[in-house]
This record gives sequence, C-alpha cells and structure tokens, in this order.
Amino acid sequence: MIVRVKAVLVSLAVAAATLGLAGSARAAASGDVVVFSTEVQPLDVYHDPAGCRRLPALAHVLSNLSDQPVRIYGNPFCLGPSLVVQPGFGTHVPGGAGSFSA
Repeated sequence: MIVRVKAVLVSLAVAAATLGLAGSARAAASGDVVVFSTEVQPLDVYHDPAGCRRLPALAHVLSNLSDQPVRIYGNPFCLGPSLVVQPGFGTHVPGGAGSFSA
C-alpha cells in the first residue's frame, strides 16, 4: 500500500514538474491551430494556443496556422517523443496521438 502511494506521488510530481517546465520555457503561440476530425464534425480551432492541449479523439489532420512550431504527442500529457509541425504547415495526425503543444 505504501509503495503504491509513493509511486502515485512520484508520478504526479514528475508530471507536474515536466508540464510546468514545458509551459514556462516557451512563449504562447499567436494564431490558430486547426484540427480536422471527420466530415460530419466542425473543425476544432485553438486560438493562440498555450501549454498542453488534448487532441479530439478522432483527430485526423492538424494545420499549424500559428507563428510557433507545434509538437504532437502520443499521450494526453505532452510527454515523450513528438512530431514537430512548423508554422504554415500541416500533417496527418498519427493514430493514437493524444495532445499537442504550441
């Protein structure tokens, strides 16, 4: 029981520290990040995105119309390896992608 509690506390501390560092190290992007999911859903538009943002479950294409690179991650926490999308470019969202940061 104590080991499990310690593991949870350590995980939370690492996640908080990592997210805090990621948010403070970069300025917020100006512009929009637009995500297309399906033909029957409206576009998801993120105005001046900052920090870690969760991608829609059915995200298919991401267009970076901001002035900063956008990173796409395979988890909802913006941790680990990422795919970088430069300003003015777009990409198909890899299956299982869970979040992006700008």
